[in-house]
Amino acid sequence: MFEATQPIPSMTGRERVLAALRGEPVDRTPVCNPTSVATVELMDLVDAHFPEANRDAEKMARLAATGYTELGFDTIMPVFTIIQESSPLGCKIQWETKDNWPTVRMDEPIWTEPEDIKIPSDLLTHQDTKCVLDAISILKKKYGDEVAIIGKTMGPWTLGYHCFGVEPFLLMSLDDPDKMMVCLEKMKEITIQFGVAQIEAGADALTLPDHATGDLVSGEYYKRFLRDMHIEFVDLIPCPLILHICGRTVDRMEYIAQTGMSAFHFDSKNTPQESVEVVKDRIALIGNINNPETLYSKGPEEVREEVYKNLESSVPLIGPECAIPLQTPIENLKEIPKAVSEWHADRGSVV
Repeated sequence: MFEATQPIPSMTGRERVLAALRGEPVDRTPVCNPTSVATVELMDLVDAHFPEANRDAEKMARLAATGYTELGFDTIMPVFTIIQESSPLGCKIQWETKDNWPTVRMDEPIWTEPEDIKIPSDLLTHQDTKCVLDAISILKKKYGDEVAIIGKTMGPWTLGYHCFGVEPFLLMSLDDPDKMMVCLEKMKEITIQFGVAQIEAGADALTLPDHATGDLVSGEYYKRFLRDMHIEFVDLIPCPLILHICGRTVDRMEYIAQTGMSAFHFDSKNTPQESVEVVKDRIALIGNINNPETLYSKGPEEVREEVYKNLESSVPLIGPECAIPLQTPIENLKEIPKAVSEWHADRGSVV
C-alpha cells in the first residue's frame, strides 16, 4: 500500500478500485466485491430473486446494483454463480430456489476425454451467458462513471470440475498429467472468450475463479498446471484480472504473485499479515473478511475488527473472502465500508 505525502483528491469508486488494482495511490482503501454480495434480504428489497436473477439480465443488474446503492461498496458484481458458462456447455444445472445457490450436477459429467471438449456456437448467445453480458451493459450505462463494474469468467480448472466431475478430473492429474494439460489448454478458450465478451460489454475488471483450492491440490500443483496459463490470461484478456482461489493458499501465493494478474482475492484461512508478506507489492490482495463465522453469524463489531486487521496489515482492497451466504444480515455488509471510512478518518490518513 502506498503512503501518499500529499492528500489525494476525492475519487469515485471506479477510480479508486482501478487505481488500487494498478498499485497506485488512492484517497482511501477501496471496498471491493469480486464475487457476490447478493442476499435474500436484498432480493426482497428490489424484487429480484434467485433463480430468475441468474437468468434474466434486468433482474441480475437490479440485484447486483444493491452492492453499491444499498451497501456502499465501490464495485458492482452481477455474476452471482460459478455456473453461467457450464450451462451452455451442456452441464446439468440445478437452479434451486431464492434461498439456494444454483449448482452443477457434477455427478453427471459431460466429458471424459480431451476429444469431448467442444465450445458450442452459442456460448455467448445462450440465455445464461447472454444475460451476464446484457446485465453488464445495463450497469455500465447506469453506473459506469461512478463505480467499478466487475465481471467473472471461470478458469479451466473450475470448468474441469464441472464438466469432468471433481474426482475424475483430479485423478486425471495424477494418472495422466499430459492429458490433463491438453484438457486445460482446450478449456482455457472458454475462459478467454467469455472474459473478452464481458470487457466488450463494459466490465472494468474481471474476477477469474480457478478453484485449485488448498484442500484439494498443493501449491506445487498450482505451479505445474496453472501458473503459466494464468500468465497467458494476463496477455490475452485485456483488463485487470482478479484471481480467486478458496481455502488455505499461502503455499501458492508466491507463484500467484508471479502471474502478473492485478489482484488475488484471498480466503480468511490465510492471515492478512502472512499473505502481504508473501506477495509484497507484486499483486494486490483483496479480502478477506470471513463469511460463515463473521459476516453470517456475528455482528458489526466483529466485522469491524476484521476490517481493521486487514487495513493494519496494508491489504489494498477490502471485502468479503468469497460469495457471501444468502442469509447474511445486510447490517454486517454495510459495516465493511463504514469501518473502512472511519479507520481512515480516525487516522487522518491517505494511502
